[in-house]
Amino acid sequence: MIEQLLNGEQNMKAAVFFPGIGYHCDKPLLYYSRKLAQECGYEETIALSYTYDGGNIRGNEEKMQQAFESLYEQAEKSLSAIDFDKYDEILFVAKSVGTIIASAYAEKHSIRCRQILYTPLKYTYNFAHREAIAFIGTSDPWSIVSEVQAFSQKQQVPMYTYENANHSLETTDTLENLKILQDVMGKTKGFLEQK
Repeated sequence: MIEQLLNGEQNMKAAVFFPGIGYHCDKPLLYYSRKLAQECGYEETIALSYTYDGGNIRGNEEKMQQAFESLYEQAEKSLSAIDFDKYDEILFVAKSVGTIIASAYAEKHSIRCRQILYTPLKYTYNFAHREAIAFIGTSDPWSIVSEVQAFSQKQQVPMYTYENANHSLETTDTLENLKILQDVMGKTKGFLEQK
């Protein structure tokens, strides 16, 4: 790092965190992945925050579209001052509906980024993913899990699946949840350290 600075070759890295509805950036998956990103040299970490009060959207295509449009607009405003061109490496970390927003934003703005997709939805795969990994639970009520797995496989996005885990990658067993979280973060760190 010192040698890079002396030679004027500082590698600028930024990570943006896209939460889900009700799953903000202080919840386990996004909190610990943000810590890992900082450990791996992402000196700029941007944790987005947005709100949606349109009620339950699960299983309602129209409400899902409305929620996406509202949250996407909020994300656009939050990121409008960021000059992504100045970064050598960009990472998008997203949860649930945030995976759709992150993927749509990257495509619209032609941002070459790596992506970590926690509990992506089928709509996430309406957008291409150049370099990404994904995580899902077999008891995720927001998805037909086999369908999301198939979309992920088609795009060659490695997907890690956790037995009996829900949309937060949690089960009814607290100690099991800690094991899952440790495994997810281990795989997250491995992805972050890949060159």
